[in-house]
Amino acid sequence: MDKDLREQVMKKYAMAIKTKSSCCGSSVCCGENQEATKAITGNLYEAAEIEGLPKDLLATSLGCGNPTALETLHAGEIVLDLGSGAGLDVLLSAKRVAPSGKAYGLDMTDEMLAEANSNKEKSGLANVEFLKGHIEDIPLPESSVDVVISNCVINLSADKDQVFREIFRVLKPGGRLAVSDIVTTKPLPAKIQNDLLAWSGCIAGALTEQEYQNKLSKTGFTDIEIIFTRVYDLTSSTAQKIVAAMTENELKEFNGSLVSAFVRAKKPTST
Repeated sequence: MDKDLREQVMKKYAMAIKTKSSCCGSSVCCGENQEATKAITGNLYEAAEIEGLPKDLLATSLGCGNPTALETLHAGEIVLDLGSGAGLDVLLSAKRVAPSGKAYGLDMTDEMLAEANSNKEKSGLANVEFLKGHIEDIPLPESSVDVVISNCVINLSADKDQVFREIFRVLKPGGRLAVSDIVTTKPLPAKIQNDLLAWSGCIAGALTEQEYQNKLSKTGFTDIEIIFTRVYDLTSSTAQKIVAAMTENELKEFNGSLVSAFVRAKKPTST
């Protein structure tokens, strides 16, 4: 399933950037059109934050939060954004760690990387680099990053344990993890967890809050904090396109269990 899932996600992201629509194909987590996107990303980014960046960059943000608001970034730090998409969070991070710091963006989709590099050129920021690769195999050295961020991407991986191991590996001792992601308050039905459309729709691959906590702790992270920020309506018409396999009773039972969350954790100073 891993290969099929990755191909499905890549197709979704490629189509999303071509059509300026959602990675998920629905307003469930990212927004299927401009108005839906505003409903999700609205009020997450301050006007002062995006000043000087390409005007349409916010419209191509396909995330479920603002991870750059989760952690104080300092001049000279190295930041890595996993699944960086069109580059919004990378560029915001680069502004904060300038002039001596650097922001990396990692994405597996050529179309997204092309858009991100275009936005980099428009921004005029020099301390930015976009890398092609997978979040399960980060192309950076061990202990080379101060802060890892991500925006509604980790839930899309079929091997989250490997993702967390890679994040832990590239973080410097004392480094921080600060991500926005989709989680569930209880496990979803098995038929949804095994549904490719629901996976690429940011639903099927979501961990429960306790699973997220356990996996981070097992990897070695400390000071783990998970805060719910938004609750999604599985009974909406757009959501039902993704969870079509759910019965009406299941939709009612699991409605309110899918949420956006801010997740913070730290790599110990000594391991």
